[in-house]
Amino acid sequence: MKLSRNFTNIFNWILDNLIPPFFRDSRIITTPFFLLLFGKKYHRFMDFKENVLNLNSEEIIEYYKELSTYHINRKTDLNKKSIDFILNNIEGESVLDISCGSGFLAKEIVQKHNINVVGVDFIISEAIKTSENPKFIESSIEKIPFPDNHFDTVISTHTLEHVVDIHLAIRELRRVCRKKIIIVLPRQRNYKFTFDLHIHFFPYKYSVLSMMNNKGTCFNLQNDWIYFENK
Repeated sequence: MKLSRNFTNIFNWILDNLIPPFFRDSRIITTPFFLLLFGKKYHRFMDFKENVLNLNSEEIIEYYKELSTYHINRKTDLNKKSIDFILNNIEGESVLDISCGSGFLAKEIVQKHNINVVGVDFIISEAIKTSENPKFIESSIEKIPFPDNHFDTVISTHTLEHVVDIHLAIRELRRVCRKKIIIVLPRQRNYKFTFDLHIHFFPYKYSVLSMMNNKGTCFNLQNDWIYFENK
């Protein structure tokens, strides 16, 4: 599926605000929709939240790989306003884009600022492995392979909602950051069955600030939370 982030934001808003929780949390009611969207893999999406806490990091990666071709396929999960905010708020001469996906944002940063950018993800496609700037490395957000204070700006977009040990991931973001952290999270209510593979949910501003120990600034932008902090 190729659906823009702007479209899915509208769809998610309708689900969160107009569909009663009783319907959203009913396996009987939601199964036909998952079956229509994901075919024979529908149960893997529906059972994800129950399964993920019993998986180690390698098993989680395999889970994502298994379902990658069944999920929404687009060049970025960011909406346009979030992209513009990030591009206009880069500090320094070195940037880490953690869980960079296809490398879309990392490439945009290089094009606009002509600075050194590294993209990290647990799967790096063959198409971008030979790129020199941005440079792409396979690793995880829970164990970023760089020393303390290595990057001026550290960016995490649509990532933390997927991470089991979210507090470890946040500590890693802060560890490798020298000047500024920018985080983008979906504004979404917590339901048992969701079409994405999220395990953490941030329906309110205080949900984000509480997770980050109220150390930065948070605001909503086209149904996504933008959080940033300066070190």
